[in-house]
Amino acid sequence: MGGIVYYASLDNDDLSSATIQMGDVELVDVNSIENRATLKVSFLVKNNGEVTVTVPVITFELFADGSVVGNGTYSTEDVAMPGRAAFYPGAEIPLNTRMSVVMSEMNEGVYNKIVSGQPVQYSATGMMTVESAWSIRSLPCRGSIITKLDHRPVK
Repeated sequence: MGGIVYYASLDNDDLSSATIQMGDVELVDVNSIENRATLKVSFLVKNNGEVTVTVPVITFELFADGSVVGNGTYSTEDVAMPGRAAFYPGAEIPLNTRMSVVMSEMNEGVYNKIVSGQPVQYSATGMMTVESAWSIRSLPCRGSIITKLDHRPVK
């Protein structure tokens, strides 16, 4: 039993070397009746280790112009490991998720900027779970705040 635990721990450095950065944030849909906007959020994940890994979960808090606009999750936990995106050594793959942003008194100004197509500076903080065949590790998003200036209005 101890050998299995030791063998599994050999992947820890490779799992810890995975990096994540924010990709694009795109406005996908606006529901003006419910004051709800849907955003597509992309993260660029890179495997800097020497073993193949998968990313079953990314949890994040999204900020627009420094204001919190909501929490989001990228998840493939319900997909068996062989069905997930495989990050081979050196691979860099974008992972996309959608999240809803609801207008409130606290974020009304930034919400209006998002839905009207004005430039918005997005950032995110969160955790990424990385796993190999033998180990699993949760990592903070590197640099704690990841920023990307990109906004595409709904067509």
